[in-house]
Amino acid sequence: MGGWGSGRHWQSKDTTADYRQLDVRRLQRDGLLDRRYSFNWQWSGNGEAVADINIRPEWDRVILSYRHCRSDGDLKSEEYPVALERTQCHYGGERVWFHCPARGCGRRVAILYGGKIFACRQCHQLAYESQREQPHYRALSRLQNVHLRLGGSGAVADGLPPKPKGMHWTTYRALANRFHRQHMAMDSAAAAYFGLVC
Repeated sequence: MGGWGSGRHWQSKDTTADYRQLDVRRLQRDGLLDRRYSFNWQWSGNGEAVADINIRPEWDRVILSYRHCRSDGDLKSEEYPVALERTQCHYGGERVWFHCPARGCGRRVAILYGGKIFACRQCHQLAYESQREQPHYRALSRLQNVHLRLGGSGAVADGLPPKPKGMHWTTYRALANRFHRQHMAMDSAAAAYFGLVC
């Protein structure tokens, strides 16, 4: 018989939450890619700036310029281009993508994760935070999201919320069905986790 935690596989992979993220959708939404001059992008923690990067947009790429800490503790400067791709949206407008600058990659992605270089999730071998969650917690998160979409507070013990004003009945029924399915999925995942399955 195994002890506490036996049979569970704890992943040693870092997650996307462990890395600084550069989201091209945010840059596009804020109109920063339309500029033709450099700007600084900052990350903050506890209300203080903890890191920054200089971004110089051009039509088909951005030039990233920043410093990072090497393994020996010294700072190293980096500057390199990241190619952009623009795709047409179905209802007009366009969406911008990064091409991962890691050698041999070139994947089209929305988010780059900072390390020695800014690269895609696969190149950094990152897992999503939700992949570390136990199945019953993941099922609970999905159930809470549906509850919120139905106008609830996220407290699923309150049950199915009434139809919000302005929501179409077909939308409400579809979400209500999803709520019931997710509730059953959460119950069975929790039962399996706690060994309550017959």
